[in-house]
Amino acid sequence: MTIRENLEKWESEYLSPYACLSQNSRGRARDEEQCDIRPVFQRDRDRILHSKSFRRLKDKTQVFLTPDGDHYRTRLTHTLEVSQNARTIAKALQLNEDLVEAIALGHDLGHTPFGHAGERALNRVCPLGFEHSEQSVRTVEVLEKRGHGLNLTYEVRDGIRNHQTASMPSTLEGKIVRLSDKIAYIHHDMDDAIRGNILKDEDVPKSIGAVIGYTLSERLDSFIHDIVTNSKGKNDISMSGPVAKAMQEMRSFMFENVYQNPIAKSEEGKAEMLMESLYHYYLKHLDMIPRETLDLMERDGTPKEQIVCDYVGAMTDRFAIAKYEELFIPKTWHG
Repeated sequence: MTIRENLEKWESEYLSPYACLSQNSRGRARDEEQCDIRPVFQRDRDRILHSKSFRRLKDKTQVFLTPDGDHYRTRLTHTLEVSQNARTIAKALQLNEDLVEAIALGHDLGHTPFGHAGERALNRVCPLGFEHSEQSVRTVEVLEKRGHGLNLTYEVRDGIRNHQTASMPSTLEGKIVRLSDKIAYIHHDMDDAIRGNILKDEDVPKSIGAVIGYTLSERLDSFIHDIVTNSKGKNDISMSGPVAKAMQEMRSFMFENVYQNPIAKSEEGKAEMLMESLYHYYLKHLDMIPRETLDLMERDGTPKEQIVCDYVGAMTDRFAIAKYEELFIPKTWHG
């Protein structure tokens, strides 16, 4: 018996009857030989962690655009916090921690530079539309490994595709990541807003604090404990009514005071203009896009608009700004 088979046996004996077992995965789009050490979801986690798109997350905006401070979140630290929250919940519920971690680490791989401002810009100018959850799936299915993709399991791709509010994953592990993403947003975006002098802890309405706590740590602890308590021994992942209501009220409070705050979001118009400019430029100059991306047009018949989104949407904040300056800002003459 291989190490992987022993681990699969442990899963079947220890994990909840509602867990998604590695040995029961619906498999990959392309069959491949099993690893003798790692079960399939652990292998997926490793592939995501070593991907180029994962590394780029370190230079992509979470909420505050390209902040000067050392301690503001990036899309990478957001991803890690989602993973940590999700793993804590999964372990407590005896669900598949490897599957949870793989989904969490991959859920934002298709995010644009400049956060949702970049996403809005591409969705506006591209006739095919642009949504980061679908682009994350496209990233792992097609764009990584020079057009061959990571060949991840169905369950991981399903969790990545359906991590947003309007969707619902097919596994409990995916549902954990879906909630953990919202928890992470509320927790770290409030922390960054305090750091940026946009909000103070005492600004949170007392009606919310009475249910989930008055500090960052109290609220995070309340969310995770509530999910574990309400989901234990059930074939579902959910919050209690009062905590779910407080969470929605907290999200509304954050939208009003942070996500739509004219000070915090003062540069987003410029970021959207930058993204639109890059999109239109590369649509007219396809020859400036790297060959490995262009090859998808010939191989798969991918529309040129999607190719441009693949390239521009994958950029980091820093690279997008550098490209904009290179293409649109006159250079000083050194005669």
